[in-house]
Amino acid sequence: MPRPRTIRLLSALALLSFLSAPAGSEDAGPTSVATFAGGCFWCMEPPFEKLDGVVDVVSGYTGGSAVDPTYEQVSSGRTGHAEAVQVHYERAAVSYVELLDVFWRQVDPTDPGGQFVDRGRQYRTAIFVHDTEQRRLAEASKAELEASGRYDRPLVAEIVPFQAFYPAEEYHQDYGAKNPIRYKYYRYRSGRDQYLEKIWKAEPMTKDTTTKYDKPSDEELRRTLTPLQYEVTQEDTTERPFDNQHWGEKRDGIYVDVVSGEPLFSSKDKFESGTGWPSFVRPLKEENLVEREDNKLFVKRTEVRSRHGDSHLGHVFPDGPAPTGLRYCINSASLRFIPKEDLEKEGYGRYAALFDE
Repeated sequence: MPRPRTIRLLSALALLSFLSAPAGSEDAGPTSVATFAGGCFWCMEPPFEKLDGVVDVVSGYTGGSAVDPTYEQVSSGRTGHAEAVQVHYERAAVSYVELLDVFWRQVDPTDPGGQFVDRGRQYRTAIFVHDTEQRRLAEASKAELEASGRYDRPLVAEIVPFQAFYPAEEYHQDYGAKNPIRYKYYRYRSGRDQYLEKIWKAEPMTKDTTTKYDKPSDEELRRTLTPLQYEVTQEDTTERPFDNQHWGEKRDGIYVDVVSGEPLFSSKDKFESGTGWPSFVRPLKEENLVEREDNKLFVKRTEVRSRHGDSHLGHVFPDGPAPTGLRYCINSASLRFIPKEDLEKEGYGRYAALFDE
């Protein structure tokens, strides 16, 4: 078990990372962290460990005031901490949306008194968000689940800011793999599996296919894109301002890459910049964007491209409004707009909850 000084350092670094992360991002760098509480952490580890792109899952304690607590202290209910798991994952391989889907499928989010046979606040359900983007996605996911009619009671799972995480003792880590018979017996006797089977009925997991969008061949692109769309996305040109398809679009919906279909921006984040091009304060899916230095006009700019389609989208500038202070200035020719009423039939139904307000 790590020493208290080490734990405090890790907590401080985590807080520093949160404060320095750009608004609208899940986390900095290719590997991110997500933290969930869903009752007994023995049962929460394995489902996340099965996902491609998950690097590590650590059992521990979070959400309370005690520093470096022991299992005995947390299980007593006096520290305010909950048993939790911290998931380290590669954003290029698995998304936070998929992690949220796994979380909901492991818990009873309507139970305010604990989880299954484990009772008390130390076994509450909670999503500990590390930044504004995780909060936005978590709230949208919860709203979508509440609207689904799956439960006959309100969802009480909390969405709260992450503060500090303390890894549990070594014998708790990977408990299911180390003690398979005892783990399976406990899990079955707890009633968790029976409840989840009743609620989800073996319904397949929702796959966030944004990580699987491919770029078509050049031959296909020349056949399916307009000449302007091809010139902008493939030859890095810029369309005329105030004379393009989406700069004046006012409807609710999302904007996807015209080449690959990967989600890029939301109308919720669109604003009138006066430039004549569609402008956004942040991306809908930051992991679907790639930024590159651009010196073509003898001035340093930051080009924005789609990750999977490799389409030239536009540029990002540090002169936008709150809350990010950024202005993503994007060519209409690089985008396809999907209005909110068409999201489901177009295969983007997971984003419909963003427009329920």
